[in-house]
Amino acid sequence: MNADRFDTVIDEKEVSLFNIFNNHISCYITNYGARVVNLVVHDNLSAPVDVVLGFDSIEGYLEASEKYHGATVGRYANRIANGRFSISGTEYNLQLNNPPNSLHGGVSAMHNQVWSVINHESDSITLQHLSPHMAEGFPGELVTKVKYELKGSDLVISYQAVSTDDTIINLTHHSYFNLNGEGSGTAMNHDLLLNSEYYTPINKDTIPTGKLDLVSGTPFDFTTPKRLGLDIDQQDQQLEFGYGYDHNFIVNNYEKDTLGFVGRIVGDVSNIILEVWSTEPGVQLYTANHLDGTDMGKRGVKYAKRSAFCLETQHFPDSPNQPQFPSTLLSAGATYESTTEYRFGVK
Repeated sequence: MNADRFDTVIDEKEVSLFNIFNNHISCYITNYGARVVNLVVHDNLSAPVDVVLGFDSIEGYLEASEKYHGATVGRYANRIANGRFSISGTEYNLQLNNPPNSLHGGVSAMHNQVWSVINHESDSITLQHLSPHMAEGFPGELVTKVKYELKGSDLVISYQAVSTDDTIINLTHHSYFNLNGEGSGTAMNHDLLLNSEYYTPINKDTIPTGKLDLVSGTPFDFTTPKRLGLDIDQQDQQLEFGYGYDHNFIVNNYEKDTLGFVGRIVGDVSNIILEVWSTEPGVQLYTANHLDGTDMGKRGVKYAKRSAFCLETQHFPDSPNQPQFPSTLLSAGATYESTTEYRFGVK
């Protein structure tokens, strides 16, 4: 990739493109949104394949209709109902950038900020962002670090954050994957397995109802490998609400602060395998239902509906308003930590 096409200044901060690599995998990352721009692994013929959607210039990201390609998302990934939550009796109000909800932390959230690079080595990079008290409506000055590190054929993403005040936090990574290669067409023929027997159904505003429903006997059953798009067009109210899959799945046998198996997906043409492991209790399966061909990617191909998928490891949507869900409260001075590993191989 041409790093010069990312060199610019936004809000008086320098934006650049950085490469990390080893003998198995290569990754380009920009400090605009601490996002993955390019992720090259090898298929079953040892050919290099870029498996994430994105753009070959900073203008592509600034002008894109989809703002989250490859980004670090926070302070609160996913949705908060009506943009409201309370801590110790004090109510906080967020931007309703996904009416009637707040989505992914707001318009000027982490994905839309220039991060500082505090360490860059051949196979890793660590970035940092300071979010002021009450930025986007969230209490506490929050210092967040994200580290991308390549270990063998794995991309390991580690998060740390500390706040000056009690706050809420839910960070995730938002790459759009296509294991046949970005711009290669539909991703709905990939085979997906999820380590999940329950999911959180949503209402018409895509907010969890609070129930935990069994996936068995529904289009949400990926407990054995199944073609991603096999049931996506079934007549099902949940699929109608999400315009396809846009739902949180509950990871089986979750243990706090312990890396657990989330799922496995296989490219139908490339035979590339992606396994996801995480310390998070949930994962959002999103089938790129709102890509509409507006954005043109790195190979000059327009990104069409369902030409990718996201597996966003996370705490559950709207957790601050649903006390039965795992808590996303971060106490003042405490350290938030989370890890997600994207492990690549071939069938």
